[in-house]
Amino acid sequence: MFKIIFSDIDGTLLNHDRELSPFTIETVKKLNGTVPFILISSRMPAAMRHLQAKMDIEDQPLISYNGGLILVDDKPVSSTEIPLNILDNLANFNRELEVHLSLYHNDEWYVPKHDFWASREISNTKVQPEIQPNKQVIDKWQKEEKGAHKIMAMGEEFKIDEIVSFLSENHPNELHLYRSKPTYLEIAPRSISKLTAVEHLLNNHFNIPLSQSLAFGDNYNDLEMLKGVGMGVAVGNAKPEVMEVAHMVTHSGKEDGVARSIVEILKI
Repeated sequence: MFKIIFSDIDGTLLNHDRELSPFTIETVKKLNGTVPFILISSRMPAAMRHLQAKMDIEDQPLISYNGGLILVDDKPVSSTEIPLNILDNLANFNRELEVHLSLYHNDEWYVPKHDFWASREISNTKVQPEIQPNKQVIDKWQKEEKGAHKIMAMGEEFKIDEIVSFLSENHPNELHLYRSKPTYLEIAPRSISKLTAVEHLLNNHFNIPLSQSLAFGDNYNDLEMLKGVGMGVAVGNAKPEVMEVAHMVTHSGKEDGVARSIVEILKI
């Protein structure tokens, strides 16, 4: 029997309005903490807490930035950052390309300007960024001895192609590059993944074996997690490669695939 559930958010848990459906909220509330329901996402913590509040799971840990930051009782228990020298190299390379680079550290989110990309992310995540040029953020973080939990590059497809080539060539062993859309590139430290974060929480916080964990996802950054947990479930709209490694495929995220599977698998 499964004793813990991990769920991705975007493309997996939300309906067509990018909200939690009443059925999903009701299903998670029925678990009543006896089976912890953990959100695991590439989002920043501030873009996840309002969803936790709706499902009454604010007391549960959060895994943000694809596993780069794990919070228990709202305090970091694991933090893995992209070093500033890589961020600086990318910012220099991007001078002429002028791709939108969003920079994240814990609940800090900086955008270089209020453009189409920033507006889109504000609408998706319900969080407001601070506007500050990339170079200024790098200088600030240098003084504070911080790196980036995530970099999000957004722009025309051919420009994102150039950034992928640059990073693959110059930092092949240090970064994970997730292309969630042709115009979106999520950049994370290579040493972490959603699976490493799941394992960290299970070993250090819950004392539950991996074989008793259930996880839901839809995209490339969910691959390792769905392969590694006791049962990995891909939603019906998942990428073909994700469906291939999942132990089971359910309804799409927009059709309450996660909640319907929980009801079916846990018989609640």
